[in-house]
Amino acid sequence: MDHAEEARRLFLEGYNCAQAVFCAFCDETGLPREQAARLSSAFGGGMGRLREICGAVSGALMALGTLRGYSDPTDPAQKKALYARVQEYARRFREKNGTIICRELLKDVPVTPGGEPEARTPEFYARRPCLRLIGEAAALLDELLNETDEEAAP
Repeated sequence: MDHAEEARRLFLEGYNCAQAVFCAFCDETGLPREQAARLSSAFGGGMGRLREICGAVSGALMALGTLRGYSDPTDPAQKKALYARVQEYARRFREKNGTIICRELLKDVPVTPGGEPEARTPEFYARRPCLRLIGEAAALLDELLNETDEEAAP
């Protein structure tokens, strides 16, 4: 599956940026889309429209944790390996886009006050780079996952 294309399609369906990326990887994570959408729903708009960490990055990191994360809190090597992957992912996203902070990525997009999401109109999509960023976030995760698969291969 082309995860970048799927993530863009999901965003255009109305899912937020985090949901679009995380749900695009349901074929890999095995999570039902409804569960993945609920898990990632709070991270859209840079965490509930706070414009903190880019939702597309958050969605990608949720997928990374689901696929390559650790569950044994007493194994520091697993934790270290995951954190190294997270930092590498963030480095690559920053290299392409200058930042992983939503408000900096959307610095030229006016914010509507309050907590209500904006209507998804052609103007909404035209004035923000989110569709491109969502595709890049998913593609970068695919690259990183493929590399870690190659490292693990005998």
